[in-house]
Amino acid sequence: MSEMVSKLRNIALVAHSGAGKTSLAEVILNKIGMTNRIGCVEDGNTVMDYDPVELKRQSSVSSGFIQFEWEKHKVNLIDTPGDQNFFSDARVCMQAADSVVFLIDAVDGIKVQTEQGWEFADEFNLPRIIFINKLDRERSDFAKTFTNAQAYFDAKLLKMQLPIGSEDDFKGVVDLLQMKAYLYADGKVSIVPVPADLEDIAADERENLIENIAETDDALLEHYLEGEEINDEDIRQALRRGVLSNALVPVLCGSAIANVGIESLLDFINENLPGPDDRGTWKGINPAKDEPLEYGPDPQAPFSALVIKTVADPYAGRLTIFRIISGQLGSDGTFYNVDKETKERFTQLLRIEGKEQKNLDGAGPGDIVAVAKLKKTLTGDTLCDESAAIKYKFIEPLNTLISFAVSAKNKGDEDKVFISLTKILEEDPSITLSRNAETKEILLAGMGQVHIEVTADKLKRKYNVEIQLDTPKVPYKETIKKKTRVQGKHKKQTGGHGQYGDCWVQLEPLERGKGFEFVDAIVGGVIPRQYIPAVEKGIREACQKGPLAGFPFIDFRATLDYGSYHTVDSSEMAFKVAGSMAFRKAALEANPVLLEPIMKITIISPDDYMGDIMGDLNSRRGRVLGMDTKGKNQVIIANVPMSEFLTYAPDLRSMTGGRGLFSMEFSHYDEVPAQLAEKIIEEIKNEKKRSD
Repeated sequence: MSEMVSKLRNIALVAHSGAGKTSLAEVILNKIGMTNRIGCVEDGNTVMDYDPVELKRQSSVSSGFIQFEWEKHKVNLIDTPGDQNFFSDARVCMQAADSVVFLIDAVDGIKVQTEQGWEFADEFNLPRIIFINKLDRERSDFAKTFTNAQAYFDAKLLKMQLPIGSEDDFKGVVDLLQMKAYLYADGKVSIVPVPADLEDIAADERENLIENIAETDDALLEHYLEGEEINDEDIRQALRRGVLSNALVPVLCGSAIANVGIESLLDFINENLPGPDDRGTWKGINPAKDEPLEYGPDPQAPFSALVIKTVADPYAGRLTIFRIISGQLGSDGTFYNVDKETKERFTQLLRIEGKEQKNLDGAGPGDIVAVAKLKKTLTGDTLCDESAAIKYKFIEPLNTLISFAVSAKNKGDEDKVFISLTKILEEDPSITLSRNAETKEILLAGMGQVHIEVTADKLKRKYNVEIQLDTPKVPYKETIKKKTRVQGKHKKQTGGHGQYGDCWVQLEPLERGKGFEFVDAIVGGVIPRQYIPAVEKGIREACQKGPLAGFPFIDFRATLDYGSYHTVDSSEMAFKVAGSMAFRKAALEANPVLLEPIMKITIISPDDYMGDIMGDLNSRRGRVLGMDTKGKNQVIIANVPMSEFLTYAPDLRSMTGGRGLFSMEFSHYDEVPAQLAEKIIEEIKNEKKRSD
């Protein structure tokens, strides 16, 4: 395998917002000489956060990419967003990484997005390490943070370092493998013996460390139990094997802002985290034969790559970022897009450096690179050599949690809004755009209210389009509760041919979800065959607007069982009118009721908030179906009316301090309580009067 491949590291920085990911990236870039000053998130001058929205919010809303070299290794760093509103982007971009560095704030501890990010790393089977950050801050606590991490994460955590000093006096770390101390002053590091007051603690911790490493290797464990001396090289090799197999999760510490422990972290990444060759082959399918196929990080293999991000720019065009899985690319050329079944040509191969791009002469397996102005390629697509085509699985974005009805703020901008939103969707696949056929609304859905607001801001800034966001209308429906039989008779004489259609129709309720059934029970030719479809059509059209509030009528059977006709005046149109008349009359007589959509909700939250969540669900007319335990969290499954859940995302966030997560999907329609139905119907009638 190529040495360039083995000395490449693709690292995702993952943590809850505010843990210091972007600050860590800034310190690294300054340390290796890529910048001449350390950017500050609060000052809005960082390399990784450059979007105006990021500068305004002082946090990442999209994953940033940077490539640098450290001790003869090339590192692609992916700085992922930590806010729940934008965390779907973290999950998508983690697919390009070979390992993860989790940051934990030594003051605030572990928060929900760190936990969710850990689950993503499990999903992708990515090796990981933890860096406990901000040990220079007031109230920081290394021991407490480490203990909490042990409790939260189902993994064997290895304490690799100890802090020297705390809070304002934090000045370095003890390396427990080397039993050396690294002291930092004025941005410089000096290696000294372990401080006397830490010697005993460090010796005990080193013994625990060696024992934990040895337990992952039978031969090493045997030597350890027999009291034999284990050499450092055997320990290092066993440590790396343990990390690569996910049996061990090393924990390092320091402070990005104070520039303490960063060199140790970079050295550890080089020595112990996997390269593309350690990750091995990527599994896909042969699209022509629909058979399993896999390629490894071999420069001589056919080219293949997975697109992980698209950046849409109204001036520069589309920027496509992808990870090369096998083979090589030159500075220009052509590749095949399997998903779109088309060839795409590129004229420049680019390396991403925050908001800037640098030209590349070529790239190989494991590299994360970009090309500009592809015509059809989008996030999730597989690019490859057409003669050796492969399709890789792409993990889709998280399900959206909140929707708004979107419309143009200014008349005449309707088409512009749709076109601009389509471009935004190319850049952010966690946003969805759909049209509700029943309410006639265009719905913009995202991960939270802030996500939608940021999207609206992007539209205005990038495409000069302003949108109006409103709470979506609930797609109510209507049905009946009892059986009835009525006559629909349409008779009109105006000179010449008249109109005559006469039908008897029985309406009866069906089980929920059965829709509409039409039964032809005519015998003896009382209605000629050619007119029967017209009766059905009349009922189908009439049931699009029910008698209560004009909502679609569902879950009923209409049986045509009798009628009469006129040899001259009868026609399909006359029987269609008769059918609609019969429906409207029968619907009123058959005890019509209002139905509302019921959503199946899954809520995941720490146990501490269960009381508040259950009480809130009851206030929303929710019905709990079951509860379960998932790790440190409780899982609630419930049915809740859609009308009560349109703004749940910010409410749950507020109730749980951001630690609660939820997903929802449509379950069924159910009857609205009578008192509430009257209120809804009255509101809809008043709204129609105002619009008229």
